[in-house]
Amino acid sequence: MKLGVFTTLMSDMSLKDALAYFKSIGIEMIEIGCGGYPGNAHANPEVLLADEGKFKEFMDTIADSGLTVSALSCHGNPVHPQKDIAEKYDRTIRNTILLAEKMGLHQINTFSGCPGDCENSKYPNWVTCPWPEDYGKILNWQWNEVLIPYWKKTVEFAKAHGVNKIAFELHPGFCVYNTDSMKKIREAVGPELGANLDPSHLIWQGMDPVKVISELGGAIFHFHAKDTRVDKYNTAINGVLDTKSYGDLKHRSWLFRTVGFGNGEAYWRDIISALKLAGYDYAVSIEHEDALMSKTEGLEKAASFLKPLLIAETAGKMWWA
Repeated sequence: MKLGVFTTLMSDMSLKDALAYFKSIGIEMIEIGCGGYPGNAHANPEVLLADEGKFKEFMDTIADSGLTVSALSCHGNPVHPQKDIAEKYDRTIRNTILLAEKMGLHQINTFSGCPGDCENSKYPNWVTCPWPEDYGKILNWQWNEVLIPYWKKTVEFAKAHGVNKIAFELHPGFCVYNTDSMKKIREAVGPELGANLDPSHLIWQGMDPVKVISELGGAIFHFHAKDTRVDKYNTAINGVLDTKSYGDLKHRSWLFRTVGFGNGEAYWRDIISALKLAGYDYAVSIEHEDALMSKTEGLEKAASFLKPLLIAETAGKMWWA
């Protein structure tokens, strides 16, 4: 396992300066944002695909840093009911795949996306309950008419360009958000789809990341290190389906926290051990979105917390048995 970071955290820095900073705090791998919601400050696929000089400069900067790229990420909604929005995110995904091919990478990270409830919708419709029966009809239409056909087509495009792993962040608000929905899309489309597992989105839903890791096993392609603190008082009043602004820190039912500030060391030791047991031996990529800490303080605390927990060596033969 290697300590990584999602580079969009330092979008206000040049790529060279950001990588030097990451290196200085012990980061080994970088997950580079290529567009969608987090932006593309360090890697605009359209530019890098069209300009060989800028592509060379980009690759030289990474090589000179001594860091390794874990994946390219483009988090958007390519099945958005507004066609112009969907096409924009689809174009970003395809260009990110092409950039991965050019870089010799075989993996990208993204969201599954979420359609509307019918052909005439304007906004995504994330279904969270089975009744009234209308919701079941919405789910059937979303999955069978939009989501599965889209990802079948996109996976074929990815495979044709050497990308055989597309990792979905299991994220509420999108169709693939938990264990069952991840297994469902993988079964319907193929083993090229897997998880960019982020415990922060599992925790507030009441899921146990260790159990999820055990259940998904080899379908875990990438891992985000981010924590969540569930506020027991606010949750007792309003539950966990919280639409309050992320800035309303005192009243929200849960908050994203830097690793170790939502759950303790034993909790995260169990997660790291579960990943190793499941055969995952890749990036543990810090995604810092803690509103109580600055970018640098949150990232540095997460890096210091995680470094001693990562299992870096192969166990080898059991000398005692």
